[in-house]
Amino acid sequence: MHVLVFDSGVGGLSVLEQLQQRNPNMQYSYLFDNLYFPYGELDDQQLITRVVELLTKAVNKFNPDLVVVACNSASTLSLPSLRETLSIPIVGVVPAIKSAANKSITRHFGVLATPGTVERSYTEQLIADFAKDCRVELLGSTLLVQLAEQKLAGESIALEDVKQALASWLLFDDLDCVVLGCTHFPLLKDEIQQVLGERVCLVDSGAAIANRVHSLLSTNEALNLSQKKAEAHAYCTMHPANSSLLKQLQAYQLSSLQLFT
Repeated sequence: MHVLVFDSGVGGLSVLEQLQQRNPNMQYSYLFDNLYFPYGELDDQQLITRVVELLTKAVNKFNPDLVVVACNSASTLSLPSLRETLSIPIVGVVPAIKSAANKSITRHFGVLATPGTVERSYTEQLIADFAKDCRVELLGSTLLVQLAEQKLAGESIALEDVKQALASWLLFDDLDCVVLGCTHFPLLKDEIQQVLGERVCLVDSGAAIANRVHSLLSTNEALNLSQKKAEAHAYCTMHPANSSLLKQLQAYQLSSLQLFT
């Protein structure tokens, strides 16, 4: 079985890691659209058109059994169009607001995402559906996305920058849960936890996505049959500026990085 994992940058690696742990025998392709990174700053229609065109091309090339759109910005906008265009299952990532509402004791939690995600009606609807009895803080940060990319590329990041991004939340003494509503943010989980303190529970969608993929593909008899050794390869839409990226990708069992054309 072959799963295509897609994001605008390296944030989707946090989802890929969960997928590999839950489904270690599958083949994986990781495609990141660094030519158009970051997606959170694109016009809505531009983002939809780009994602549909790129993933249609990628599905034709890689012939995967399932696609994971490991990007909150892309998922909240492009899933309907993708499902109309592609015939294979599409699994999206949405902020884990339901999980946070279930975990929060104080009924006061935060949603940390890209500016585009926190402003979209999709996020508002998730809050209305699953957290209407909670006080929900919304915070959009492009800086944290950039810091996550830098960290994975092997560059050092300053904890003070993370603190600056989260400064407005440090004033709350009863915020007990934070949704990592961008797949980049689990890459900064240690730094975010250090800034917010251990009393704050961090929630992301990675494990839930891995379980969903398993449930969709486990009914396929081929999943239980012997197959070639699991492999994972990375593809980008523009040559990365940082040459150490391949070394960092290898930590996620990605054995190669190629240009997707």
